[in-house]
Amino acid sequence: MKTMKTNIRHYVTALFAVLVVCAAAPAAFAQTAGAAAPDDAKWIAITSGFAMAIASAFCGFAQAKASAAASEGMARNPGAAGVIQNMLILALVLIESMALYTFAIIFIKVK
Repeated sequence: MKTMKTNIRHYVTALFAVLVVCAAAPAAFAQTAGAAAPDDAKWIAITSGFAMAIASAFCGFAQAKASAAASEGMARNPGAAGVIQNMLILALVLIESMALYTFAIIFIKVK
């Protein structure tokens, strides 16, 4: 029972520390309007590249996992192959739309 109270106390302390950091962050990162305008364009381009790379990596992982699951499902139940194939195509379209939305946002932000 004592260890449970100690664990709860540690969780509450950690939560309080996170809340304090979150409350102090806006003041710590505040800046005047236009103070860092010249460097912003460079960082937007760099982070946009990372965002597209991350989105593409997760899309590839998700598509591979969906294809593997659909192949396994078709192998187990060949009678449902048509339905599984249709659901796979829908899932792949939705997964790929994540990369396309990321690309569209990057295209709009980086001029």
